[in-house]
Amino acid sequence: MKLKLFAVLVILTLILSCNYPSTIPEAQKGQPLINYVNTFIGTGGHGHTYPGATLPFGMMQLSPDTRLEGWDGCSGYHYTDSYIYGFSHTHLSGTGISDYGDVLLMPTDRINFNNGADGKAGYRAHFSHDNESASPGYYKVKLDSTNIDVELTVSLRSGIHKYQYPSKDDQYLVLDLDHRDKLIDYKIQKLNDFEINGYRHSSAWAKDQRLFYHIKFSHPISNIVYDEGDGVAVVKNYKFESKKAVLRFENPTNDPVFIKVGISAVDEKGARDNLYAEIGNKSFETVKNEAEAYWENQLNKIVVESDDIDKKTNFYTALYHTMIAPNRYQDVDGRYRGMDLNVHHADFDYYTVFSLWDTYRAAHPLYTIIEQDRTNHFINTFLAKYDEGGIMPMWDLSANYTDCMIGYHAVPVLADAYLKGIKDYDTEKAFEAMKHSATRNKFGLEAYKKYGFIPVDEESESVSKTLEYAYDDWTIAQMAKAMGKDEDYETYIQRAQYYKNVFDPESKFMRGRFRNTWFSPFDPYEVNFNYTEANAWQYSFYVPQDINGFMNLLGGPKALEAQLDELFTANSETSGRNQADITGLIGQYAHGNEPSHHMAYLYNFVGRPHKTMEKVYDILNTLYKNDPDGISGNEDCGQMSAWYVFSSMGFYPVTPGNNQYIIGTPFFDKASINLENGNVFTIKSYDLSDTNKYIESVYLNGENLDRTYLTHNEIMEGGTLEFYMNDNPAIWGSRDRQVPTTEITDHIILPSPYIENGDITFRDSTQVVLNTSEEDTKIFYALNDNDFKLYEEPFLITDNSEVRLYSEKGALKSPTLTTPFFKIDPNLSIKLDSEYANQYAAGGNDALIDGIRSTKNYRTGSWQGYWNTDLVATVDLGSNKPIEEVKVNFLRDQGAWIFYPTEVTCLVSSDGINFNPIEKGTRIIDTSKKNDEIEIKTVQFLAFKNEGYRFIKIIAKKLGDVPDWHIGHSMDGKAWIFVDEISIK
Repeated sequence: MKLKLFAVLVILTLILSCNYPSTIPEAQKGQPLINYVNTFIGTGGHGHTYPGATLPFGMMQLSPDTRLEGWDGCSGYHYTDSYIYGFSHTHLSGTGISDYGDVLLMPTDRINFNNGADGKAGYRAHFSHDNESASPGYYKVKLDSTNIDVELTVSLRSGIHKYQYPSKDDQYLVLDLDHRDKLIDYKIQKLNDFEINGYRHSSAWAKDQRLFYHIKFSHPISNIVYDEGDGVAVVKNYKFESKKAVLRFENPTNDPVFIKVGISAVDEKGARDNLYAEIGNKSFETVKNEAEAYWENQLNKIVVESDDIDKKTNFYTALYHTMIAPNRYQDVDGRYRGMDLNVHHADFDYYTVFSLWDTYRAAHPLYTIIEQDRTNHFINTFLAKYDEGGIMPMWDLSANYTDCMIGYHAVPVLADAYLKGIKDYDTEKAFEAMKHSATRNKFGLEAYKKYGFIPVDEESESVSKTLEYAYDDWTIAQMAKAMGKDEDYETYIQRAQYYKNVFDPESKFMRGRFRNTWFSPFDPYEVNFNYTEANAWQYSFYVPQDINGFMNLLGGPKALEAQLDELFTANSETSGRNQADITGLIGQYAHGNEPSHHMAYLYNFVGRPHKTMEKVYDILNTLYKNDPDGISGNEDCGQMSAWYVFSSMGFYPVTPGNNQYIIGTPFFDKASINLENGNVFTIKSYDLSDTNKYIESVYLNGENLDRTYLTHNEIMEGGTLEFYMNDNPAIWGSRDRQVPTTEITDHIILPSPYIENGDITFRDSTQVVLNTSEEDTKIFYALNDNDFKLYEEPFLITDNSEVRLYSEKGALKSPTLTTPFFKIDPNLSIKLDSEYANQYAAGGNDALIDGIRSTKNYRTGSWQGYWNTDLVATVDLGSNKPIEEVKVNFLRDQGAWIFYPTEVTCLVSSDGINFNPIEKGTRIIDTSKKNDEIEIKTVQFLAFKNEGYRFIKIIAKKLGDVPDWHIGHSMDGKAWIFVDEISIK
């Protein structure tokens, strides 16, 4: 790839002359900073970035599309591809789900409506990376198949294509609205010989995305043909109902063809106004130069100095990636489409694409330093979305709530900003919206509020949700305290401690609570439905709000240090389901996914900062590269890059909301943060090298810094932070008074007790053992409607029962929990001849005869799952009995790759050796037909004419490969069978 160089003088002149933000004083840059951005980093591997043209936080992302579907096609481009299908105007950066790709344009030399994905001749074109280059705001490629040169550049809401055809003849352009996701509504209207407009409404991750466009051509359209749906071209003046059109240009002198495109989420007028206001009659070069100047000014917010070009390239590409999203979602006149899908007007900048589960950790804290004014706009956007849709966003996309990921992480973004003095919004309304996010009854919150944790059997990803909710609640508490809201502070500081209820003191991991027992069998390496894109290793350190409290649960600083050592040296394999997000493994630390991002810095809290330095330096050196496969996981809208930006400067926000940045180790000789308030915060490193990665001493503004953290105010006031480096790993920051702390000391709660031993489903009897993670605590329990009594020793249950329990310590009391115990007919047993998946065990071998019925949510753990295997189960009734009815329940959730079996057979036997099918004993199911409904199917076998049978065998045949319409087909995906109760009457 080639990165274009630009003269410093030209860039500075353009910055001063364009309409974008004013320049910031320069440090020693050497050359324009845009030269160090490699927009191809992350386009390989699983980075899911795109190389095309966009502006900082802009609405338009004008980029080539090389891949139509699949996990690594989420951005529309993958570096390993060799065909370009066209150039569309919207793309997502680093996400894990495909969307966007709106309004595809493709220059070509013939009329063809087929994109060529089927392998037949189509309008797609071969390309080579040797003839491809990109830089911030600009992209260029030669289409080898047609010998057409393409250049792209953009403004905030508009863009320009520049096409150089090889001859004056056969200059065609494909306009494809059917490209990529499901098309809901569309329009192509020829306004005159130079202009076309219309709209594209689509459904994918955003179920109702509305985009309008206005296109202006530099050369007249000599004719236009439309696709009638079967590839037949029809010539008409306009064709609203066509999804595709091919235009031919009249260009007798073979000049470059320029195509100017404006987009809007509001209407066609908005698209036109955006285009004319931002680009109008400007030339391609003018718009390109303005885009480059805008990017230069943005990147100048942090100036790093180093002789290592790869390190500078990694840094500025990371900084570039932090500035791609969120995206402006508002026209030049202030109008935008809100979360109610109606049109609104705002006098602030309105945004979309808030990947908050990722970005609240480091990207938004970075914005509180270098984008303080924009942070106010982000928060005003949150509050507008709260008004329009009833809640602040979790992961919003183009006026749609996607209900993607977990937590309510607009809350910490808002609290972190408020506590750092960023308050240009209605703060009372903001606090109201924060509490509203925390008091709904969706996504396990009802159980979380009632029990102090989320049970496995009530909500998926229960452990991760409990932990993330607890942190979010802590940030509400901090804001309540700052605003003098004492009652709210007490409520939310108590909820911030709910993490204690999922801590297992025996294993030392955060574990799922299944009917008040610990979910088992337990394997900390197993990726299952108790955690979000992770396993127990990768979520058990997530208590940023109370690291000292978590440390005490483990057994003190040495215990936390030992647990961290084991994390980084553990086997780097995971078990359970395949999770593509778990990448960048160092032991079980997974840098490619966000829950791990703070972990290396936890060594500072136990007085071992040299271990933080080692781990951080290793991650910076090995998991970020100047290469297409240069990011160890999905870039995730700036979070992966924000980690690099912070860590390479020498510090990281482990706990957004406490205004501290934990010191790691510097990566550059010098870094200067040019702040919006006019101050400059400079980080200098002396004697830094690959061996001298340890800090010997630190000085802040000439004074010895005798602690391993900075405060936000110290950065914002400007000044100089100096690191003196050496090769000695154990000198600086190891004394107790130097370590950071995050600790909850007010309104302490008592963790709930749990059932340590005892079978929830049993035959004759089961012995119940109770326990708690809190020392010197009394446990009280009651059987059925009996009075509570002090638990002193294990007790026996011999029949169906309910056990109620709570704990007390002094004036503290936990919530009361209730667990039902079920007695199985002691004569009834089951033999499984096929192996269920450990993470979908539903309680073990007897799950199919335990009398406990499942809901439609497979993630609650009460379904037994079989992956790519037939179910073969034999029920033993204990003796021959007349059979009237046999029923078996199966789940269908095709989006989760769970399909009904293709056929179910019921066989019977008296001796357990010779089995015969019953009359009409096979049910055939058309399981491969697409159906988005999540349903439970009961397969029923009725009215046996028999003298009695002892054994009932159920055989359910697998589907095997998922159908070709399924997203998993391209990944050679296999189907699951999920089965619940086998009932025999």
